[in-house]
Amino acid sequence: MDYNSHTDAVVRVAVALVNALTPGEQRGRPIPAPADAGAAATEGLRSVYPAYRAVTAVEGAELAEVAARLRTVFAAVAAADIDAAATQVNALLEETRARPLLEKHDGEPWHLHFHSRGGTTAGDWAASCATGLAVVLGSEFSDRLGVCTAPHCDRVYVDVSRNGTRRFCSTACQNRVKTAAFRARSKAG
Repeated sequence: MDYNSHTDAVVRVAVALVNALTPGEQRGRPIPAPADAGAAATEGLRSVYPAYRAVTAVEGAELAEVAARLRTVFAAVAAADIDAAATQVNALLEETRARPLLEKHDGEPWHLHFHSRGGTTAGDWAASCATGLAVVLGSEFSDRLGVCTAPHCDRVYVDVSRNGTRRFCSTACQNRVKTAAFRARSKAG
């Protein structure tokens, strides 16, 4: 799936922020809310935009609130409730007053931003992530958003595979499930 390079990146940012800033489980281990939301947000953003500036603690806390709302979109899609996912995305779009704007900065060519100039870090990323998720939900790829199906893992992902059959947040979770199934079959046999 390839919407355009910027939209793809913004959807990956949504995944990174949700996984970095929301508590839950990952690969069978509890994941508490990060003690330093600024550092966690910085790490998440840099996983997609390596040169992104450091996020302050206040900005990180605001981004954690955005990430919690974005998580509900992934959970709704995983539960096959596209209506709930769309409702949440629409609420974010309305609250952030997301609107397309062509920008050229940092030596990059013209590209589409989804927020107004002069906004807050959390507001800008909320508008961008909501718009990126709206593009996904409004396409034939709406089922490509998901929550890991491995036991004791609730990290989110976007499936960019050709066949669209991804069910896990990582190969580590996929291997964990396959190994458990193999051991169960071996034990039964």
